[in-house]
Amino acid sequence: MSFESLNLNPSILKALTEAGYTQPTPIQAQAIPAAIEGRDLLASAQTGTGKTAAFMLPSLHRIATPSESRSRGPRVLVLTPTRELATQVNDAARKYGKFMRARTVSIVGGMPYPVQNKLLSQPVDILVATPGRLIDHMERGRIDFSRLEVLVLDEADRMLDMGFIDDVERIAAATPSTRQTLLFSATLDGVIGTLAERLLNNPQRIEVATAQTRHAQIEQKLHFADNLEHKHKLLHHILADIELRQAIVFTATKRDADALAEDLYAEGHKAAALHGDMNQGARNRTLTKLRHGDIRVLVATDVAARGIDVNGITHVINFDLPKVAEDYVHRIGRTGRAGNTGVAISFASHADRRHLFSIERLTGQRLQAEVIPGLEPKQRPAKPAHKKPFSGKPRTGNGESHRSGNRSANGNSTRNGNSNSTGNNGNRHWYDAKPSGAKRRGNFA
Repeated sequence: MSFESLNLNPSILKALTEAGYTQPTPIQAQAIPAAIEGRDLLASAQTGTGKTAAFMLPSLHRIATPSESRSRGPRVLVLTPTRELATQVNDAARKYGKFMRARTVSIVGGMPYPVQNKLLSQPVDILVATPGRLIDHMERGRIDFSRLEVLVLDEADRMLDMGFIDDVERIAAATPSTRQTLLFSATLDGVIGTLAERLLNNPQRIEVATAQTRHAQIEQKLHFADNLEHKHKLLHHILADIELRQAIVFTATKRDADALAEDLYAEGHKAAALHGDMNQGARNRTLTKLRHGDIRVLVATDVAARGIDVNGITHVINFDLPKVAEDYVHRIGRTGRAGNTGVAISFASHADRRHLFSIERLTGQRLQAEVIPGLEPKQRPAKPAHKKPFSGKPRTGNGESHRSGNRSANGNSTRNGNSNSTGNNGNRHWYDAKPSGAKRRGNFA
């Protein structure tokens, strides 16, 4: 299948050809025709699968036909959970609409109100916004939705996780009932399903590369760390790998991101932090340096890194495990993009067992524990209460009924063999690590 076969506007096809895109990804091949037909969409796709183009290309195709309304308000509204993702979507709209007379505006927090007021006073075709800042402008009467044709909810699950559900529903209620709604989310059940019932009209459901789809292009590794000092030693070893071109290191807090980035910079690494307390200008400058290769190690928090799309990211390192399993999927999705391979490495303490089980249930994959010679953990994790081996499929239950045993070893607990993430090559699961004294082989790759 080619983009030409999707019957997109010639101006869009010209932009795609210039960008080097020839064939649509699976999510694009399914979503674009349905969206062009005017169907509401309820779609699930992982980051890095081309979902931005899946909703932006049909939206641009729609506005290629002039509107009969004289309103200056947007014809397409895209809501995103973070400023970074809004910037990514805005850039994509401009790239794909390069040969069209479509005016795109991004309205996010952290930008001066006078600048945004000026942007909104002019005609707008595509408006990309975060919910909070958009509500501010709505309350001031600066947004006219009378000619809105398409509402896109990008990463809707994350918006709900961040507490934007009321804002999203309020914004949707202010738009015409005749609008087309395209909802993209990592999961389509639970609260998302309930929200879809209220906002979407007979949607076409599309599921491509869900959380349980194996990240075949991403090698996933796990290292147990006894304490913070142990984590730092593991990180320094990994950053010395010549195959690591650029990495994103995730921390639990903004303060930790600043501290770790400062330590790495002082040690000679081209490192910088990215988090929500930085103003928009500083965040944009940091992302520009990352894209240009001036930053090798970006230390970030979950919210700040949402939407980062840099093909040069070869490694993602979870210095701290995410508290929510879905965030693990979004984190490792920063690497292995656009057909490239990537490596995702997680550090975990034995207090993180519940989080590890939650991640495995969501992804349907085993995390194989590895050991770096000379940096072996002093303890191994306790075995879970159940005796059945991991089947490679999501487990049921809440994942908290595991034995809290306190068995320990004197280090050197690891698996044998290579780092194949499927676990079908005889490697041991992380809670079946070998006791002290067992021989180990292999260095970090």
